[in-house]
Amino acid sequence: MKRLLALLLVSLFTLAAAQGQLEIFSWWAGDEGPALQALIDQYQGMYPDVEVENATVTGGSGVNARAVLKTRMLGGDPPDSFQVHAGQELIGTWVVADRMEDLTFLYKEQGWLEKYPAGLIDLLSAEDGIWSVPVNIHRSNVMWYNPAKIAELGISVPTTWDEFLSSCSSVQAQGVTPLVMGENWTQQHLWESVALGVLGPDDWDALWSGDLAFNDPKLIKVWDTFGEVLACTNDDAAGLSWQQATDRVVSGEAAFNIMGDWAAGYMSTTLGLTPGEGFGWAASPGTEGVFMMLSDSFGLPKGIANRDNTLNWLRLLGSVEGQDIFNPLKGSIAPSFDSDLSRYNAYSQAAAADWKTNRVVGSLVHGAAAKEAFMSQFATVLEIYLSSNNAGSAANAAQAIASQVGVGQ
Repeated sequence: MKRLLALLLVSLFTLAAAQGQLEIFSWWAGDEGPALQALIDQYQGMYPDVEVENATVTGGSGVNARAVLKTRMLGGDPPDSFQVHAGQELIGTWVVADRMEDLTFLYKEQGWLEKYPAGLIDLLSAEDGIWSVPVNIHRSNVMWYNPAKIAELGISVPTTWDEFLSSCSSVQAQGVTPLVMGENWTQQHLWESVALGVLGPDDWDALWSGDLAFNDPKLIKVWDTFGEVLACTNDDAAGLSWQQATDRVVSGEAAFNIMGDWAAGYMSTTLGLTPGEGFGWAASPGTEGVFMMLSDSFGLPKGIANRDNTLNWLRLLGSVEGQDIFNPLKGSIAPSFDSDLSRYNAYSQAAAADWKTNRVVGSLVHGAAAKEAFMSQFATVLEIYLSSNNAGSAANAAQAIASQVGVGQ
């Protein structure tokens, strides 16, 4: 009781005293902007004397934002708090460079050590510290489809890649793209779902622990399967955003799309579709019972001018209230298990159930599984495969990069 009273008094004092500025750096713009704005509106209602700057840098999956962030961090001008994929994207880059504050004290103050799954705490932790606050959980390995179009095509939603490939010719013969794909990073996103479906969760995790080499015969099979899947995709992928690829599923021009569940936020919030009617979903082929996760989180850079305001921002992000404001709009779910699921749609309720029961593994493309140094160079590996169609060359290139950056160390 004394601890609770003390925390309440601290909170009341902070509410009264907070003033100045707060810069929030992210890549949430356009269709993802409303979820962030809802959080900012909540923050400004709590701290009306704080001027909040919503500093967004557009670009799929944060590619452009990370480049700008690197310039600012190295130049000694960090944002007050910045969006980053939880896990190695932050730890392997800015924590090892001693540019972030340890947030263990905040986790103890807010009781988050008891509210978040142990596996998530582990993902956020390294070097005896906890380094960011997660605001959401996204699932990477989701196959999206239009239920009415699937029925019209006379096919079933595939549960394995072999099933998908067997229906490819039939779908193409009906003038429909079997699997729509977008720009480069979405192709990498597809690769990780293919890899998880071929390898299974144990071998997927073994890649990142260093116990399975990237040029192992199992990975040759991954690349060969990936090549077969690519033959069932659209020729104009490089010119499409992930939203435009999703649009083709909604319109019936394509049967399936592999994308993270921010697509659910886009389809339900922006397009106004009802989950289960306007769009359907399933685990990507071969991954039923496995939840490939990523988490957007925010940390506390060292040396910022608005540290107290930033801590209040992090407290909001980590709260059930903040997460239940943000996630229903974003298409993601709350990291904690005590979220009010009545505020979420049917897709998110299903994802929350899977989050509690599925085997959880980390995403490569979205920063959870591997160091950013590997992730950023994986695009080159994909280009090698696309230009050569040689599984061995791609596998050897991936292994060379893994050895260079110390994957598993």
